[in-house]
Amino acid sequence: MVDIDAAGGAASAGLVASAIEKPTGHAGDEHGNCTDCGLPVSGNFCANCGQPTHVHRSLLHLVEEVLHGVVHFDGRIWRTLPLLAINPGRLTREWIQGRRTRYVSPLAIFLFSVFLMFFVFSFTGSLEPNVTVNLEEEITETRTALAETRRELAEARAEPDAPGAAGVIVGLQRAVETSERRLASLEEAQAGGGKRTDGLEPGSWQAEVRDAVEAGNLNVSLGNAGLNEKVEKKLLNPDLAIYKVQQTLYKFSFLLIPLSIPFVALLFLWKRGFTLYDHGVFVIYSLTAVSILMILTAALGAIWVGFGVLGAGVFTFGLPVHMFAQLKGTYGLSIFSALWRTVLLLLFCILTSTLFLIAVIVLGLTG
Repeated sequence: MVDIDAAGGAASAGLVASAIEKPTGHAGDEHGNCTDCGLPVSGNFCANCGQPTHVHRSLLHLVEEVLHGVVHFDGRIWRTLPLLAINPGRLTREWIQGRRTRYVSPLAIFLFSVFLMFFVFSFTGSLEPNVTVNLEEEITETRTALAETRRELAEARAEPDAPGAAGVIVGLQRAVETSERRLASLEEAQAGGGKRTDGLEPGSWQAEVRDAVEAGNLNVSLGNAGLNEKVEKKLLNPDLAIYKVQQTLYKFSFLLIPLSIPFVALLFLWKRGFTLYDHGVFVIYSLTAVSILMILTAALGAIWVGFGVLGAGVFTFGLPVHMFAQLKGTYGLSIFSALWRTVLLLLFCILTSTLFLIAVIVLGLTG
């Protein structure tokens, strides 16, 4: 179901992205009057409403329109992507200065790249934690940890007058209770042929979260009893909780744009000639580049783990380099000016991403 949803999202995103761009149409045989507004026409396009004077009605053209809607299969994408990769500053500057007909609009390519990213992630499993659990090893480790915690508890109880002893004893008691419940759950699964009664994999993070919620060891405090109850209810089914968070991340990814623009504007408070619109274009193209880098990393990792490591390295080192080049080219900065702004922008990115992820998790678990 996730794959189908992702595929539908990718197709829908392409159609939305193409819809927000000014249609170019295809010239063809001329008609005496526009088929849309009815006014006389003398060229390939109506001077009043812009509709092509030749209206295609062939199945082949319908397929062409679908392909264009999904992947923007026209000349502009092949002019936009190379510049975004190797000269992002020029691309951003040209769009700001009004030279736009040759490029895909920033918002269109951003929307498509984000939805394509989730589409790729759904097939590569990049958003799904994959933990292999050895039941025997988990039981042995849990027994060892439980014995060690019991020993520490006995030592703490032997010295009740020591500073902070009461708090230490309470903490160790809770740790013992948690380990005992975990061990009982693992042993029950072992006796049942490696299966838990709730269907979760023994020792997996999903089982850990569910057990913690049921035991009352995972307390949610959002300042509202109703919200707390919603979150705890979702956490009883950790896979569903992760799915909800992923869907929220997918739906609200555009919020990264308004969250990021003020931070970019802070870097140019004393530099005249740039507006919030200019910073917005910069942010959108930059976020698009991040999405494309993440797509490449996920795709390479799905082919071979070594490629995944290579992709992660390219992402880690390529992102600052791309930001530096885009800052320098877009705003006409010196190397030093672009360098210190890149450092601050990376820090702002960490802050923005943290705020965004917190908001997404809260919205996903309370929605």
